[in-house]
Amino acid sequence: MKRPDLRVLIIDDHTLFREGLQGLLEHRGIQVVASIGDGVEGIQAAERLQPDVVLLDMRMPDLDGLMVLRRLRQKRLKMPTVILTTSSNEKDLVEALRAGAQGYLLKDMEPDELVVALFDIVAGKTVVAPTLTPVLAKVVQGETVEPPKTKPIETLTPRETEILGLLAEGLSNKLIARHLGISDGTVKLHVKAILRKLEVHSRVEAAVMAVEHGFRSGHGMSGGGE
Repeated sequence: MKRPDLRVLIIDDHTLFREGLQGLLEHRGIQVVASIGDGVEGIQAAERLQPDVVLLDMRMPDLDGLMVLRRLRQKRLKMPTVILTTSSNEKDLVEALRAGAQGYLLKDMEPDELVVALFDIVAGKTVVAPTLTPVLAKVVQGETVEPPKTKPIETLTPRETEILGLLAEGLSNKLIARHLGISDGTVKLHVKAILRKLEVHSRVEAAVMAVEHGFRSGHGMSGGGE
């Protein structure tokens, strides 16, 4: 069965991502009526173009995604609005849904999954990233959303987990880069992300946390891992 035409407005301040997303959607037969990098201009475009759905970034300068979303609702613009973001923060999800978002999706999702989600949202469903569906259930039921019990170390990607294991063995960035066949700069970025996610300030603290969680041999946690 042929899908109905879908007209999408993109509001995102990152030009490279915005243009890439437009190309991905148009390649899949979705019409992008405008691709805009500014919140105020995006609101004006939504009023003028009346798209079927708005794809909205959460983090933008001047007017962020939540402010744009609230202004769209204040103007009584009823088209579904979807937050498309890198933030998996439950607080952001809850605020977005309470502000009137019909979707909360993550930018690392597969393009075809995004397309399916958009059609579901336009059909009246509320769709969130699969990792955040338990939080959605609580919001729908009107429960107070408590901070997740997930341990910070469980938020690491497989590559970050691997690098943390090597950190726990005392390897330098240069040796880690050589071991994994990646650049020193890439390792440095991963280490920075690890420290941020673990909420620690030094490699030593991260290494101690790794040992406490049973990391060994630079290949993740004992007892299975990825």
